[in-house]
Amino acid sequence: MQVRLEKLSSWIKQESIDAAFLTSTANVFYLSGFLCHPHERLLGLFVFPEAEPLLICPQMEVKQAKDAGWSYQILGYDDTQNPWEMIRDALIFRQIHPDGVRTLAVEKDHLSYRRAELLMSIFPDVRLVSAEEKMHQLRMIKDAQEIGIMREAARLADYGVEVGISALKEGVTETEVVAAIEMALKQKGIQGMAFSTMVLFGEKSGLPHGIPGNHRLQEGDLVLFDLGVVLEGYCSDITRTVAYRSVGEQQREIYETVLQAQLNALGKCKPGTPIGELDKTARDVIEKAGYGNHFPHRLGHGLGIEVHEYPSLTETNMDPLQPGMAITVEPGIYVEGVGGVRIEDDVIITEEGCEILTGFSKELRIVG
Repeated sequence: MQVRLEKLSSWIKQESIDAAFLTSTANVFYLSGFLCHPHERLLGLFVFPEAEPLLICPQMEVKQAKDAGWSYQILGYDDTQNPWEMIRDALIFRQIHPDGVRTLAVEKDHLSYRRAELLMSIFPDVRLVSAEEKMHQLRMIKDAQEIGIMREAARLADYGVEVGISALKEGVTETEVVAAIEMALKQKGIQGMAFSTMVLFGEKSGLPHGIPGNHRLQEGDLVLFDLGVVLEGYCSDITRTVAYRSVGEQQREIYETVLQAQLNALGKCKPGTPIGELDKTARDVIEKAGYGNHFPHRLGHGLGIEVHEYPSLTETNMDPLQPGMAITVEPGIYVEGVGGVRIEDDVIITEEGCEILTGFSKELRIVG
């Protein structure tokens, strides 16, 4: 964590910024090792070019922050105290006068208008600038420890798909399969699911972000699983599609097209490749098969502390892949009245190419 703080502090100094104030759970965790979901309460981290950082959190979370290894000052407050007044007093005590903070880096995508007003009441002449891009840059490249955790999180995602397939039987509902998956994963010791687990049957598999319900499984349905876990603060994300008892000719064609698109894109996963080339590679396969209008989303996204991180794998993103990037590769085809297929893997870019973290089979499986 110290190295990460030093990198941000050096950037602040280089850009002639007086301080950074980060309030998102993900960025505070990245820089402090302290994972906190404060709900409506304030969680914040001040980082300075020279002075030691300052963590602000609810009083009831102070022990957890210390247990996480945070060794610098913690400003804990209870529900009857005003944390903004406490921040002002703490800074003055440190001889950091609010009038002297003229430029403050914040997460513009996260900081609410109300909190921006409160910050400006503390720092009356402040100019807010964005810390978002720098934090994206820092978090985008994973270190060995992060990759090790993500390997295990991916292994557990594989297990979740295995449990889901084992739960398939005639008449079972989507939500019943979701419950089986999540119970089995919680028994493995995960912190939680990375997002709402998706299990979709039949025509509903044709909804890229469908919501599981009481739809019952029947022969000939495609079954789409999209799930991930949170382990030690890091996410996994896998999608697999199977057929129940039988598969139609068009369903098979869709599946094989998506699989080829994904394999071709994975073949481009190496340092220096423009990100947009991955999306175009997969999209070309799908368009050639006549399903271009049925692939409505980007190829994938960054992965890490959050399930959706930088970079975005769109055709227009020409940033090069770099060693240490963690991304998903997940083309899909969704046809109304037929169903949908999506195949997704978690991928780490390495010096030589890539490492695919998720290992569950991608062969078309007819189960039941």
